[in-house]
This record gives sequence, C-alpha cells and structure tokens, in this order.
Amino acid sequence: MYGRGKSLVFPSVVVYYQKNRLNTCRIGITAGKKVGCAVKRNRAKRVILASFRELLPRITSGYDFVFVARTKTAIVKSTVVLNHMKKAFLNEGIITEYEKNINSDS
Repeated sequence: MYGRGKSLVFPSVVVYYQKNRLNTCRIGITAGKKVGCAVKRNRAKRVILASFRELLPRITSGYDFVFVARTKTAIVKSTVVLNHMKKAFLNEGIITEYEKNINSDS
C-alpha cells in the first residue's frame, strides 16, 4: 500500500489509499511512538476513526485506506481532521461531485 497507493499529506494525518475490487472500504490506522504515550496514540486513532466514519457513507466505491497519525493528531479535534480528509477526498474524486455541492460549508 505504501509503495503502490497514492498519498495525501496533512499536518494532522497522512492518508495512503488505493482502489480495491471489493464493494467495501477497508482501513488501517497506525500511530508510532513519536505521537506520544499510549494514551495519546489511542486518542489519535480515535480522532482519525471518528473523522473517517463521517465520510464513509459518501465514498463512491471500494477503497483501501491507511491512516498514519502525526504528532498533531493527538491534540487537534476530529473536525480539523475531518475537514482535511473531506477536502482531499473531494479533490481526488473519492467523494462524488454531487456530495461536493451539498456539503460545501467548509
């Protein structure tokens, strides 16, 4: 996935993605020790998962995602990560243009 997929880099999260042949999306979330202690790493994972769950119904078809938490992930709110993901997914075509017109509030 890291070598073959595409990547999107933000201050709060790094997203690797690749289209799969399934109808479902699969995700993986990693947080290294640079993020902080176990409490901070788990919070970073929860923030990423909460942000992704908001966008999951809007994803057009099956993709594989790997989210890599960064040091800022543990201290930002999930809405910040959600806005980063939403903008990136709209630009990459993962979320349809129809959804872009409806959700143009950010």
